[in-house]
Amino acid sequence: MDLFAVPDLPEIREGDDLAALIRDRVDLRPDDVVCVASTVVSKAEGRAFDLAEFPASPRAREIAAHLSDISGDEKDPRFAQAVLEESTELLMDAPFLLTETRFGHIGVNAGIDRSNVPDDDLLLLPKRPSESAERIRAELPADRVIVTDTCGRPFRHGQRGVAIGWAGMSPARDWRGEADRDGRELGVTVENVVDELAAAANLVAGEGDGGNPVVVVRDFEWGDHAESDAHFRDVEGDFVRQALRGWSFDA
Repeated sequence: MDLFAVPDLPEIREGDDLAALIRDRVDLRPDDVVCVASTVVSKAEGRAFDLAEFPASPRAREIAAHLSDISGDEKDPRFAQAVLEESTELLMDAPFLLTETRFGHIGVNAGIDRSNVPDDDLLLLPKRPSESAERIRAELPADRVIVTDTCGRPFRHGQRGVAIGWAGMSPARDWRGEADRDGRELGVTVENVVDELAAAANLVAGEGDGGNPVVVVRDFEWGDHAESDAHFRDVEGDFVRQALRGWSFDA
């Protein structure tokens, strides 16, 4: 397969038609996968805010004070409030905030970005990224769209691209029941394709001020595999999350 960035996209503002901007710059094919950074989706959807719009609750002030004590740097309780409002569960409150967002993604600070926001303080993730992906897909010749973000992972250094929303495809292909090279039946292998494509797109998109927020994946073939709707783990089978619920940070 090939990957290439969509060139010459402008700074995205609230209300911009992302699909039209993409269509005007690249000839898409029906089987292309269009990977769109959550940053530009959020900007188009008006998800940029000032800190003043998040007056701090007592809980946010408590969290910020604790993090300030740990790090030695002053933490703004309004930022903690924004994280709380974007989350359904606070898995860790120290030495950083690890939360579950309202659409099921788990990440640091509810995925709130403080970079690449020229006119505001904060950029929140799209409210419902898969619905965002579907709206973009409906206006494109391409049949598949992935909304991507970058985040860290347990047990690994650094960040990589992940999918937080998708449309026109299942998130994973299911190898269970197929055979390995020795003829043994695979019993647990479910390949998270949208994450793999998001990570590949992130290599092309780049980071920082030279980044390109939209990448097209061309000639990706699903293959003769079953589909799976699994992406975010259910709490019942997420033993790391269950362990975190009983853990507390000890400085």
